[in-house]
Amino acid sequence: MKKLALLLIGIVVFSSCLNDDKPNYTYEFVAIDEAKTPESFTFGKRDTITLKYTFKNSCYNFDNVYYEYQDTTRIVAIRALVNLDDACTEAIVEKEHKFIVTATQREDYLFKFFKGKDNDGENIFEEVVVPVN
Repeated sequence: MKKLALLLIGIVVFSSCLNDDKPNYTYEFVAIDEAKTPESFTFGKRDTITLKYTFKNSCYNFDNVYYEYQDTTRIVAIRALVNLDDACTEAIVEKEHKFIVTATQREDYLFKFFKGKDNDGENIFEEVVVPVN
């Protein structure tokens, strides 16, 4: 019993010494500068879409492609992880990301590529229709 109590006290003391500092970061959607889509999709086949985007400084890092389904519409944006603790260089960084789309519907695809926000804080999208053969 004494050993168990001593072990529990040791665990409590040890855990109190652990560093509770958590990384200070946020996520942000980054505007897509240019989207290259194929002329058309073939049903059941895979094709590539290329996204070009720009990070404001070195604190931005690619996280993933936000890809939301809404019937025949696809909303696409770049999600970046922004480190708030780093000393950032002010260098603008241009990037490119390719992702694969499988044509799983026979209807035309309407892609809405995130272009940023307007003066009222509303999202702006570039719409591109890609027909399906």
